Amino acid sequence: MEKINLYIENNKQFFQCDPGISLSELSNMVSPGCKYPVLAALEDNMLKELSEKVYTSHTIEFVDYTHPDGRRTYVRSLCFLLQRAVSLLYPDITLFIDYALPNGMYGELRRREANGSYTTVPAGADTIAALLNKMKEMVKEDLPFVKEKMENSKAAELFRANGQFEKSDIVSSMEKFFVSVYSLGDSKDTFYGPLLPSTGCLTLFDLIPYQRGFCLQSPSANDPEKISEYRYQDKLSEALRESAQWNSILGANGIASVNSVVNNGNANMLIALSESLHERKYAAIADMIYQRKSVKLVLIAGPSSSGKTTTSMRIALQCKVLGLNPKVIAMDDYFVDREHTPLDENGEYDFESIYALDLPFLSEQLNMLFDGVEVELPKFDFKLGKRVPSGVKMKMGPDDILIMEGIHALNPELTKHIDSSKVFRVFASALTSLSIDENNYISTADNRMLRRMVRDNSNRGVSPESTILRWASVRRGEERNIFPFQENADVIFNSSLLFELPLLKYYAEPLLNKIPPLSPAYSESVRMLKFLSYITPLTPEDIRVIPPTSIMREFIGGSTFKY
Repeated sequence: MEKINLYIENNKQFFQCDPGISLSELSNMVSPGCKYPVLAALEDNMLKELSEKVYTSHTIEFVDYTHPDGRRTYVRSLCFLLQRAVSLLYPDITLFIDYALPNGMYGELRRREANGSYTTVPAGADTIAALLNKMKEMVKEDLPFVKEKMENSKAAELFRANGQFEKSDIVSSMEKFFVSVYSLGDSKDTFYGPLLPSTGCLTLFDLIPYQRGFCLQSPSANDPEKISEYRYQDKLSEALRESAQWNSILGANGIASVNSVVNNGNANMLIALSESLHERKYAAIADMIYQRKSVKLVLIAGPSSSGKTTTSMRIALQCKVLGLNPKVIAMDDYFVDREHTPLDENGEYDFESIYALDLPFLSEQLNMLFDGVEVELPKFDFKLGKRVPSGVKMKMGPDDILIMEGIHALNPELTKHIDSSKVFRVFASALTSLSIDENNYISTADNRMLRRMVRDNSNRGVSPESTILRWASVRRGEERNIFPFQENADVIFNSSLLFELPLLKYYAEPLLNKIPPLSPAYSESVRMLKFLSYITPLTPEDIRVIPPTSIMREFIGGSTFKY
């Protein structure tokens, strides 16, 4: 039998073997040198489960928990383990994984009523303990996750019989004859990516009570040998819960529901309702600012592509309606001169550090403004790497308020020398609570990456490949400088919109299709394209209905505001 040549990316070596070898067997033979157990593999930049067999020459890269695809494979398998435990212990209950929390995934147990609606069954300590014990039992049994190809119609019928109506509708709408269905015991389900070989690979997890449901925790991305201590972030959780409740009121329990609205020609109503909700939120935030008569500074922070700029402008407009006079100050103009910029662990300038800002000078100018003193605002010259005179002078009147946005806006260090009663803090983020189906949630980070990709390509000439390759670095900065402080906000503004995924598909899908197979961004583009394949795009006619003040205009163009 003729051997096949495989290039193992992990150790940069070629390996010859017989065709038909599984990726699991190959991993054991080549010892790829991963720090943690191998969870999946990239075959020519296409993510594959370890049971996949190789028959021709390929480039193979094995991934462990330190790789995003490894973590996603682990989490998908963990969700199926929990689902199996629910079906064994509570067969009349449906598991819903609703959205991601900072240290896990929030889910609930729900019972379907005769009228088709769902009622949450509160998950008490005894229920959580029983589920956790059952999951640990199945891990010890090392049960296999088995994949099979099933006709779409049969799979849809199966999921409907299981009470997974959103999943059934998604499968029915897929333009394929077959769908991959996984089995764990006699439980069957579909996931939007590969699973681990068996339950025995799920060595670390936890299930803790939270609100009316639970938080399913997996290992820390920074240290896969431990689970991060849970941080109860009630403001964030409440914003996600409110979003999920709003979706439910509109009958949008998953992507299939939104697709139905778009397919039925009612996208304009969905757009109108979503924009009306945003308008009410902007007005409510302005009311909160107005009612706190002492507020002189509004600070706005949020992760990349959360729509901070539009959010600040919309809040400013609502403040003007109430008789306030908002003035914008650019935080970037308060950088220290470049030679005073702190260094990172590699000895390079750390422009994301809060100490890259001249905090004493910023506090001095703000306090002078609050006292009615006229100041000359600075201007940072990025070419020279230093502050230069701007010639712009500012003095605050009794109805004036300052608005400042930036990654450090919620960090207490920024305003520790300012009277806290004068400061109002807003955290803006696209907190997606819409799910693909009952137990496959949509990543908020994925949503924001699509936003950034569309904006970068249309407004900044940045390729989709570059956006994907930079994204990991962007996320590390958010984890360090933004998310630890989000609970300091007086209010959390959820900038997501129910129609935005159908909108983003229209713009992002052609961009993702341009990424070539040999690109290091290809596997991520394939994953995103697969996700977008479940979504019905808006039409150009639908897009024209989106108002010019919409936060989505910050990404697709056509906004009233100047960016």
